[in-house]
Amino acid sequence: MENAVSKSRFKPNALKYFRQIEDTGKELIITDRGKPKLKIVPYNNDPMETLNSLRNTVIEYIDPLKPVLEEDWETLK
Repeated sequence: MENAVSKSRFKPNALKYFRQIEDTGKELIITDRGKPKLKIVPYNNDPMETLNSLRNTVIEYIDPLKPVLEEDWETLK
């Protein structure tokens, strides 16, 4: 985890981390005992931005209800 901080370190420095997220636009992971628990991301006011990032990403859409075979599952990851 590249941008991760423990809850105990986050709490007294929350405003500093909020400013960092605003300035860099990168998410911050909050951990508890070394395990990720929360993700803080910058607010996105444009709902179409997320949809536009997914545009043209569907490779094949033949039978969406057909079960995925084990060997195909690794390819789809």
